[in-house]
Amino acid sequence: MDETEFWELVDTARGDAEGDPEEQADLLVERLAQLDPEAVLDFARHFEARYHRAYRWDLWGAAWVLLDGASDDAFDFFRCWLIGQGREVYEGALHDPDALADLLDDFDEEIDGDGEELGYAADEAYEQLTGTVAPDLDLPAGPAEPAGTPADFENDSLLAERYPRLWDRFRP
Repeated sequence: MDETEFWELVDTARGDAEGDPEEQADLLVERLAQLDPEAVLDFARHFEARYHRAYRWDLWGAAWVLLDGASDDAFDFFRCWLIGQGREVYEGALHDPDALADLLDDFDEEIDGDGEELGYAADEAYEQLTGTVAPDLDLPAGPAEPAGTPADFENDSLLAERYPRLWDRFRP
């Protein structure tokens, strides 16, 4: 599976799920389970690489603004959700996290921002196909710390200054 096929699976599942991340994860499991096990592992490798690439302080700050706070786990699930938003949103957010204000149509804190189930879709599909747990993906370990410069996320004025478009659109 190449990068284009990876993003096509993500995008079609999101569209068919009408943006619901849990439904999108269920659809991904169904669709991945129709492929061969190696293709499922390729999908998992693409997902994992993008997940690690998004482990950045500036994205964590954007998640903090969108979610009105983001613990370690919440940021992990946010990164899964961000991948689930598709290539344009994902790449745009990596280029400029504040651009999420323009890239997102709507953002409902009840369902958006948490894509935990998306992170398990390939594992579930692999297990359905083979009856076994997915093997190690042979990828480098993820970074121990987020890339970039940490910021005080408790400081609203700093967040408003660093993410002006997100702040204006998603915070009172």
